[in-house]
Amino acid sequence: MPPSASAATEDADVLLEGLVIGESPRWHEGRLWCSNWGAGEILAVDADGCSEVMAELAVSTVPFCFDFDSEGTLLVVDGPQARLLERAPGGALEARADLGSLSRHPWNEIVVDGRDNVYLNSICFDMMGGGEFRPGIIALLGADGELRQVADDLAFPNGMVVTPDNRTLIVSESYAARLTAFDIESDGSLSGRRVWAQLEDPPDGISLDEHGAVWAGAMNRCLRVAEGGEILQAITLDRSCFACMLGGDAEPTLFVMAAEWNGPDGMTAQRTGRIVTVPAPAPRAGFPG
Repeated sequence: MPPSASAATEDADVLLEGLVIGESPRWHEGRLWCSNWGAGEILAVDADGCSEVMAELAVSTVPFCFDFDSEGTLLVVDGPQARLLERAPGGALEARADLGSLSRHPWNEIVVDGRDNVYLNSICFDMMGGGEFRPGIIALLGADGELRQVADDLAFPNGMVVTPDNRTLIVSESYAARLTAFDIESDGSLSGRRVWAQLEDPPDGISLDEHGAVWAGAMNRCLRVAEGGEILQAITLDRSCFACMLGGDAEPTLFVMAAEWNGPDGMTAQRTGRIVTVPAPAPRAGFPG
């Protein structure tokens, strides 16, 4: 669906430069947290652009993503190793779950809902190594520790959000250029699959606002999308938009993770990653929280 008449292009302010590729942004305890792919770092960045390394993984670990549970525990998905880690009180990352029983191919994203259900997705093929495409899956790690598959046949599952009532999960299907929604059942299972919005460009990381709109990184734009596909706002960047997150304590702010994309082989060759900010019309809602 083409942009509506209300769509607009905004100038974005640069908050931080020098990242390899910034991914998996989260707003937590008054700062923006993000993965720095290619450097193996999870950073926390304040309003002045000052960054602090909060956790470290192997530099070759790509992709990796993270979220927080209701107690503020950092949960990290080591994608290539198909494992979920958690930060122990002393700061070390320790194993929480082996995801390899469901997929040994890279695990891509994570979202923890308000009941501490952990949703994770795997693309189920070796994209970084040039492997043949296969449909991806969504898995659920319940609060009881049980790991099970709850959705399949996804065309490269990517960013995910859960609505504030814990009743709907929305996931980017990058290879299908759409946002797909599921109903969340009382036991965490997913049902009622439907197209939430069909887009022109493949969506990546997403964030939900209080008006029920989804911000989605899509090529070199970040789009604010209504259910059904209307483009409410479009921010054009000079490089690819990998993910976005609503945050800010005083005023709603959209944080966009942008970098040049030169394919898997050239991903870590240069530090073109940056975080840019844009005033947002509505604050963050749902999860990531």
